[in-house]
Amino acid sequence: MTTPTQEPSTEQPSAEHSQLDQYGTLALVQALSEDQARALSAVTRAQAQIAAAVDGAYQRLSIGGRLIYVGAGTSGRLGVLDGVELRPTFDWPQERLVTLIAGGQRAMFEAAEGAEDDEALAEADMQAVQLTPQDVLIALAASGSTPYALACLRLARQSGTFSIGVTNNPGSPLARLADAPIELETGPELISGSTRLKAGTAQKIALNTFSSSLMVRLGKVYGNLMVDVVVTNAKLRRRAIKLTQLASGADGERALAALEQAEMHVKTAIVMLRGDLDAATARARLAAAGGHLRRALGEGEP
Repeated sequence: MTTPTQEPSTEQPSAEHSQLDQYGTLALVQALSEDQARALSAVTRAQAQIAAAVDGAYQRLSIGGRLIYVGAGTSGRLGVLDGVELRPTFDWPQERLVTLIAGGQRAMFEAAEGAEDDEALAEADMQAVQLTPQDVLIALAASGSTPYALACLRLARQSGTFSIGVTNNPGSPLARLADAPIELETGPELISGSTRLKAGTAQKIALNTFSSSLMVRLGKVYGNLMVDVVVTNAKLRRRAIKLTQLASGADGERALAALEQAEMHVKTAIVMLRGDLDAATARARLAAAGGHLRRALGEGEP
């Protein structure tokens, strides 16, 4: 557990591979890749915490809340990445997603290390977002003590916003402050202090797990099929046809015809084919089911 006088474990020097700079290429690759494997173990140990975060977020998002990712440096970039992928993968509404990185958009491509200490910047960003009790804020900081992330988290708590804190240091200020801490204990980095290594990998796995689980709960997946895919190119058009075939049992020609009538909306096409309905009736049935395909098909609660 991290205390105010104790250096975070992610910042402590590693006791392993102290002669790393003298390794041959294969030995270097082996050491770094094997160390990365520990990220998965850290996520596995945090599964119950991730599940609690999903349940808490589901309660807010099912009544119209927003997902808000905040962080600095590598953690901030990972939050932005997880957020922006939700639109094409799960058709998550753009107006219900906020991704913030300390230092603004430029910090995605250029290091803005000083911004992570700027609490006034966090306050301005949160004021612009106008937090509500329906929202879900995910604050990320490997150390668990980044001032920008902590300030965002404090303001979220004051607004009644459900807060999730993702950190690689158990017992850190971020973990103590969050409604739902996700503590990914990865320990010292093989290249000391470089939290873009296994700390970042663990955060990426945890975010993938969290957001994908959440989208499944919200009805964005049928079985294990990505039925809310947004068709924006030829590859995704082919994928939409295949998904429609798998869920409906129709051949490719019928699946494509239904998709074209449904304006390439996979769920609508599936309801059309399974129920022998026109597009308008299928859309109305989906809307009445809150967008849950299984419910719209009369297969019970998801």
